[in-house]
Amino acid sequence: METGIDPGELSDDDLFRELGHLYETRLDALRHASDQAFGEHTRRMNQLEAEYLRRWPGREIDPERLREGARTR
Repeated sequence: METGIDPGELSDDDLFRELGHLYETRLDALRHASDQAFGEHTRRMNQLEAEYLRRWPGREIDPERLREGARTR
């Protein structure tokens, strides 16, 4: 059974809010949630991230986050 609103139906603001909340709770879920709850957290995170990438395929990439940027540091 899936829970939560389909990410494609969320407004941009709601998508960002949902992603932010998931990232805020990720470590707690990893450390303390049951396997089932952690799996659900991961499933929802993957759904929301996939929707983000669908909406912004040409998102800005920070050169420092690339391998070449890491080498120059």
